[in-house]
Amino acid sequence: MEVVFRVNANELDINFLESIKQLFKEKEIYINISTKNKNMSETDYLLSNPANASRLLKAIDNIEKNKDKLIYKKLEDLEDLG
Repeated sequence: MEVVFRVNANELDINFLESIKQLFKEKEIYINISTKNKNMSETDYLLSNPANASRLLKAIDNIEKNKDKLIYKKLEDLEDLG
């Protein structure tokens, strides 16, 4: 399982650590800390994680292969359903 927490360092406190301990209980975990490069685009950031990049690229490929099966809706059409 992979979980990504995106927080400001100033927000880290004992409650955050306790919630991680509760979430993963007796499991061994790996903690990787990185900072976002201010010059990095959102796309570059999403693709910087290999697992995430693989999922995104497969989804893009799936859309490209099935363009004729896609259904396009305007936001207004979806709002009318609610």
